[in-house]
Amino acid sequence: MQWRSVLLGLLLLRLGLQALLALLPALAPGLCLRRRFPFPFPPPPGAAAGPGSSHWGSLLRRGGGGGKGGEEEEEAAAAGGDEYERRYSGAFPPQLRARLRDAARGMFVFGYDSYMQHAFPRDELDPLHCRGRGPDRRDPSNLNINDVLGNYSLTLIDALDTLAVMGNSSEFQKAVKLVIDTVSFDKDSTVQVFEATIRVLGSLLSAHIIITDSKQPFGDMTIKDYDNELLHMAHDLAVRLLPAFENTKTGIPYPRVNLKKGVPPDSNNETCTAGAGSLLVEFGILSRLLGDSTFEWVARRAVKALWSLRSNNTGLLGNVVNIQTGHWVGKQSGLGAGSDSFYEYLLKSYILFGEKEDLEMFNDAYRNIQNHLRRGREACNEGEGDPPLYVNVNMFTGQLMNTWIDSLQAFFPGLQVLIGDVEDAICLHAFYYAIWKRYGALPERYNWQLQAPDVPFYPLRPELVESTYLLYQATKNPFYLHVGMDILQSLEKYTKAKCGYATLHHVVEKTKEDRMESFFLSETCKYLYLLFDEENPLHKSGNKYMFTTEGHIVSVDERFRNSLWQDILPGEEDSAEKVKPNEFKAVNFTSNCNRVPDERRYLLPLKSNYMRQIDRMVGLV
Repeated sequence: MQWRSVLLGLLLLRLGLQALLALLPALAPGLCLRRRFPFPFPPPPGAAAGPGSSHWGSLLRRGGGGGKGGEEEEEAAAAGGDEYERRYSGAFPPQLRARLRDAARGMFVFGYDSYMQHAFPRDELDPLHCRGRGPDRRDPSNLNINDVLGNYSLTLIDALDTLAVMGNSSEFQKAVKLVIDTVSFDKDSTVQVFEATIRVLGSLLSAHIIITDSKQPFGDMTIKDYDNELLHMAHDLAVRLLPAFENTKTGIPYPRVNLKKGVPPDSNNETCTAGAGSLLVEFGILSRLLGDSTFEWVARRAVKALWSLRSNNTGLLGNVVNIQTGHWVGKQSGLGAGSDSFYEYLLKSYILFGEKEDLEMFNDAYRNIQNHLRRGREACNEGEGDPPLYVNVNMFTGQLMNTWIDSLQAFFPGLQVLIGDVEDAICLHAFYYAIWKRYGALPERYNWQLQAPDVPFYPLRPELVESTYLLYQATKNPFYLHVGMDILQSLEKYTKAKCGYATLHHVVEKTKEDRMESFFLSETCKYLYLLFDEENPLHKSGNKYMFTTEGHIVSVDERFRNSLWQDILPGEEDSAEKVKPNEFKAVNFTSNCNRVPDERRYLLPLKSNYMRQIDRMVGLV
């Protein structure tokens, strides 16, 4: 009968162990017992669906519900361990940060030197064939090229202030002299007014401000015997752009102008909201430096004309308008191509010039965006439902028009940082970063319902890097340094070419196109460098700087707050009151300012269960 006693003893031992395991959580609540499964932890219902299925059910309608994001995701995190915290939390070694800063500088230097060696004085570098590129004279309808390239050494001009930000005074001085000595705008080139303004006019003004700054925070960037030549060149270019604002019944400018002949006879009467309404920063700076109201007046008139055409029902604007009739040809309202920088410049014009009317327009626009474009749960870092996302809707009804977003929209978290809506910025940024992690780049259009690119190319755009940099400046969370490291490594791995960095033709196949757009040097490299350069004078100096939509730096100071023409600017009689630069925060950072607490600095900015949810929704897990 001995075996029966042994069996009974084993049974009692098993029962005792089970009882002990049941008591352990109560006896030692801080002890984490990891449950092991013979197979991966089962995902929530629907998570195993293929790429052709959507996990974003609630985004097809307004409101939160539908998606998981609470208890089920937290259980998954507990079961599988938290790989997000292991990867992203904690301090970022200063030695690694210094190496990444140098790598970002090296990326710029390789692209810039390759352009100067193989492409200058032409506009752009073809990095695969190591040659220059200018306007397509054989095919005037090739707007992808001709809208941007004006036969005026575009890449050199666009890169000027990046040289200064990186502290390379000798090359900055050399480049400025080259521009002064070799560039002319008296060219038979038909260019897009918007592109010429943000890339060329903006860079000339930025470099002029750097040269004439008495503090010289970036080192000695002065030019011997400098006689305001860059300002005069900016004036010359702006005068050549002015015909676009003539003979238009609405005050909204023509999209294109010939630098020698004016508006072409066969010019298109349709323009996009961003193209016509994102000129005020550069034109306003020029007016205030020259003491000539003309440029600010026409740019402000265009903004007011577009604003007057918004929907009475939703308060939204479309993306394409007829400049003669004011009829909306494109009724899509979104935050991407055709609309993006219009909203950006409402806020930045206010920051720079202090006109309260600009802030009032922005606040009204932002409120309407939240009411009609935002989908998903109410809060970023708590609650159930799909993560917040901004979709494309019909401007008159607010109804969903399609299920894609574009890469330009990745600028919006950075804009949200400027108004203090940091928590919402964190969530939206995490969505674009998840797409980047999946492809090693951002496709030009991504279909969030199909979990696949609609337009698969990536032209080295800076918007995700820009938002990453601004979020780091706002939170000082090392997570964003990890994001920047991922972006830098992807660019090196997938876009580096024989003579520079190349557009990705297809983000899945990683095939390349023979083009390096000028904004890669003026924005992408600059934001990456600044992300890792904590000691940069731009962060340490007493000056306050603002980035234009092309990433050019301009100082925020009193001289841009003063103008002599309040009585002639359209509508200024209703908004003469200005806000001083040091009062901006008090006025603008009110109930919508959700700051990230200090105790979260070394934690994930977005809880790991919500990060996992977003990764699942873009097909990463």
